[in-house]
Amino acid sequence: MATRHILLVEDEAPLREAVAEQLTDRGFHVEQAASGDDAIDRLASFAFDIIITDLRLGTGADGTAVLDEARAVYPDIIGIIVTGYGTVKDAVEAIKRGATDFIQKPFQFDELLHIINTALEQRRLRAENAYLRKQLEERYRFEGIIGKSTAMKELFALLETVAQTSSTILVTGETGTGKELVAHAIHHNSPRRAQRFVAIHCGAIPETLLEAELFGHVRGAFTGAVATRPGRFEEANRGTLFLDEVSTMPPSLQMKLLRVIQGREVQRLGDQGVVKVDVRIIAATNHDLAKMVAEGTFREDLYYRLAVIPVPMPPLRDRKDDVPLLVQHFLNKFGADLARDREPGTPAPALSIAQEALRHLMSHNWPGNVRELENALERAVALTGGRRQIDVRDLPPSIQAAGASIAPLDVAIPDAGFDLPGYIDKLERDVIARALDKTEGNKGAAAKLLNLKRTTLVEKLKRMGRTAGAGRDDTQPA
Repeated sequence: MATRHILLVEDEAPLREAVAEQLTDRGFHVEQAASGDDAIDRLASFAFDIIITDLRLGTGADGTAVLDEARAVYPDIIGIIVTGYGTVKDAVEAIKRGATDFIQKPFQFDELLHIINTALEQRRLRAENAYLRKQLEERYRFEGIIGKSTAMKELFALLETVAQTSSTILVTGETGTGKELVAHAIHHNSPRRAQRFVAIHCGAIPETLLEAELFGHVRGAFTGAVATRPGRFEEANRGTLFLDEVSTMPPSLQMKLLRVIQGREVQRLGDQGVVKVDVRIIAATNHDLAKMVAEGTFREDLYYRLAVIPVPMPPLRDRKDDVPLLVQHFLNKFGADLARDREPGTPAPALSIAQEALRHLMSHNWPGNVRELENALERAVALTGGRRQIDVRDLPPSIQAAGASIAPLDVAIPDAGFDLPGYIDKLERDVIARALDKTEGNKGAAAKLLNLKRTTLVEKLKRMGRTAGAGRDDTQPA
């Protein structure tokens, strides 16, 4: 059985340390928090199995606020309230807020241990409550975009504002962050929502055809033009045109696009006349257009026309506290897909994920962002073989190797100060050494485990005083 991770929140240090020691002796991994605010910070970065919190914690957030935060991020977490001021009202309120049980000080450790073990067994046997998962998902979404992190709250606020305008928008971000989803959200929350949303991927169409796709053509304009056809600008008239990967547009078309934006009219290929259009343009790219302008590969005047309102999409690695919400959203989606493959009237299976598997997902760096997470979960659901809960073994190998079982470090800061650079250097050395031990000295494999390039790992080893040739070569069998 995987080690169970407990977050113990208690402002009385002697009691906290004594309980933590006894729980550790029973095989639990215990993280201690001396305040509610500290506990909430820890919950944002790690998926604990159990939270044990005092009801009253002095200044800052109290135990009920900590429990609320824990339940909002991890609906399946076991919450136990401890207090020296226990009343029936306190107990009822704690249970209403999602606490598994309520224990009054002073208590016997065996009593607490019994509550923990009973709750763990009940969670193992209890089916997921689909309604609560649905409510959690809907609480933190904007037209299908899901998140509760600070970065996503700022994004939602920006989208609500810009959706009401007709200004040109440039959505930037890495592949898989949901740029087209944002474009759809802007359109469907705008005054143009009753009109068409037209999308075109500028990099997926050959240059010789892209102009005709954008601006249209008349019969006989080129070989194969057997009939007059309007372009995407005309199709999107009074609506929204989404130009995906606009950075791939060739220079000749960049100039023509600039003319359309400035004049609000298009000229079909082979036609002498022009057609007036009223189109809201949303462009997107995963490239740095400002850098491309400096390099001379993208027109500066077009860049400023497109980037009237820039909307940057945060990568998933910068908002990992959104991972649990996204996981639940995708499990609901795939559960509904499974139900459609069954007999009519069969309810969707209530899919869940083990906390240990969730810890692996939260520790992964997600180079492919939300799209990679969705693919990983779709794969995991397919490999469960009918099981209702996703385990670590169902995840892709790269995520299984993410080392998610390492909990946040609890570092004491002495009054005399703390050598942070030295501590980080030691931590880096220890982690790299562990990766090399795990791969039997294979630097390429170790770099993959650490989400580093091999050359980066070699440079780090040089700085640490280890030769680049130390360890086995990547070409040798593992």
